Amino acid sequence: MILKGKRVLLAGMSDRRSIGYAIAMELQKEGAELLLTSFGRMMTITEMTAKKLNPVPDILEMDVQKPSDIKAAVEEVSKRWDRLDGLVHSVAFAPQDALGGQFLNTPWESVATTLQVSAFSFKELAAAFLPLMKEHGGSMITLDFDNSTQAWPKYDWMGVSKAALESVTRYLARDLGRYKIRVNAICAGPLATLAASGIPGFKDFEGEWEKRAPLGWSLQDRSPVGRAAAVLLSDYLNLTTGELLHVDGGYHAMGAELPPR
Repeated sequence: MILKGKRVLLAGMSDRRSIGYAIAMELQKEGAELLLTSFGRMMTITEMTAKKLNPVPDILEMDVQKPSDIKAAVEEVSKRWDRLDGLVHSVAFAPQDALGGQFLNTPWESVATTLQVSAFSFKELAAAFLPLMKEHGGSMITLDFDNSTQAWPKYDWMGVSKAALESVTRYLARDLGRYKIRVNAICAGPLATLAASGIPGFKDFEGEWEKRAPLGWSLQDRSPVGRAAAVLLSDYLNLTTGELLHVDGGYHAMGAELPPR
């Protein structure tokens, strides 16, 4: 088990369709000890989902928009563990008027919320939990959808936020490398999750991604992303940081649609 003895905090798991749940399953399978975070109305969903894991992880209250919540979560983790080996940032949100083709009309308030939750919060968590990692090093990962070089239909300000998240990942890698902390992002292909169901036009990806990805792709199979997270959190890739690891069937590397297989 490549994560035996590792202690990992996973921020943002929701229901059984979530990428966070797939990651949690794989981390436990590889021997990691987990703590989860959730907040508000999502807490009930997280609690129900956590019961499917073995052992059932404890869940801490943490709204990433509230510095007081983050501080309290750090204090609670410190009471339970004397160190943290891994941090998973599985957090993103955009108001409805920041998606769906309204890019030119989105007000700053909605843009600010999208950027704060989806990108800036990764820095906030990294800085807050650094004291639990700086003495021995570790790994931090976030979840991305490759947005730095192209615009996706109707993804709008979430796309901008994901591009910002990629940059945050690189700057965190720069600043945390001195502590032997690796910071990487997983660029996952589209997956049928609760979060994705709120993105207008998401169904447009169905079929198209599978046709173009040379290895194929399933919107229902989240396990490849979970396994990638386990490897990044392990000690195997000990000199890999600032990386955008694509787990998308190879779609990102293709310049044109492939002929039928």
